[in-house]
Amino acid sequence: METILFRDTAEDISAAAELIKNGEVVGIPTETVYGLGADACNEKAVKAVFAAKGRPADNPLIVHIADFSQASLYTASVPALAYKLAERFCPGPLTMVLPKNEKIPMITSGGLDTVGIRVPSHPVMHSIIERSGCPIAAPSANISGLPSPTCAEHVMEDMNGRIAAVLDGGKSEFGVESTVISLDGDESVRILRPGAVTKEMLLEVCRNVIIDPAILRELKDGERAVSPGMKYKHYSPKADVVMVEGELDDFKNFISQNNGDGVYSLIFDGDEAEFPYRYFTYGADSSEQAHWLFQRLRELDEIGAEKVYVRAPLKDGIGLAVYNRLIRAAGFEVIRI
Repeated sequence: METILFRDTAEDISAAAELIKNGEVVGIPTETVYGLGADACNEKAVKAVFAAKGRPADNPLIVHIADFSQASLYTASVPALAYKLAERFCPGPLTMVLPKNEKIPMITSGGLDTVGIRVPSHPVMHSIIERSGCPIAAPSANISGLPSPTCAEHVMEDMNGRIAAVLDGGKSEFGVESTVISLDGDESVRILRPGAVTKEMLLEVCRNVIIDPAILRELKDGERAVSPGMKYKHYSPKADVVMVEGELDDFKNFISQNNGDGVYSLIFDGDEAEFPYRYFTYGADSSEQAHWLFQRLRELDEIGAEKVYVRAPLKDGIGLAVYNRLIRAAGFEVIRI
């Protein structure tokens, strides 16, 4: 099919919303990354999302709504803690896993009895939800396994000819997907996938926040993924990615012994003054690293990098989200110096 490139105009936003309403798939901007938007209640449309991405059927999709008050339309129950969290973080990059009702097809939930609900803050995404009148399933708008797209150009690279349209709403603000949580009782939540809403921020609302062990390791045989991004190798460029934990001097010494044709490093802004090897930088702090990570991984593919050694980020705050994406991009290959 011919993929239309829409612009951020009222006319084009309405056209994109009409396509989704009619069962088509459209690449749409959110504040986290670009998503492949489709009517979450339309099984045929959701199947087209899985087909366009090449996404495994047991990897659940997140459902985006215009206001958290609509969560009760698609869930079996909404605990009081969910409303408390929504008051603080919605709209924004937080997804809550709740028991679904019959309106959400099993294909949308990856065969689970739960569904991830999110209220995005990006004005274009919000307008599309309202104008289409649909809850919108929107996984990242990339070929499954590749780095997530943070601009319309990335979506067109992966999806041109696979979906009906892409709407260019500018560069994504955060650069990594939403934080996904489940609710453990009345005052406790479990982070299933880290994002811009951090453990520290959640503790301002909840008494207890649990970091799921699967954030930093592979799922064991037989374990089910209750959140996107938990089960498979994700976010990875064509190059072989290896994460390296260590101070800058140790990292430089390691690269000096492992340098060669096609080898690049991904280092922090500020490291480059004393770094004599091929490199890209991806930010000076965790927020910048989240914003630039996926773009840098795509740029490394564009120049033909074969192996990429990445200086590991911190694991606190949003750094945990960056570390989580990188450890999956590296297929859990980490060297600790």
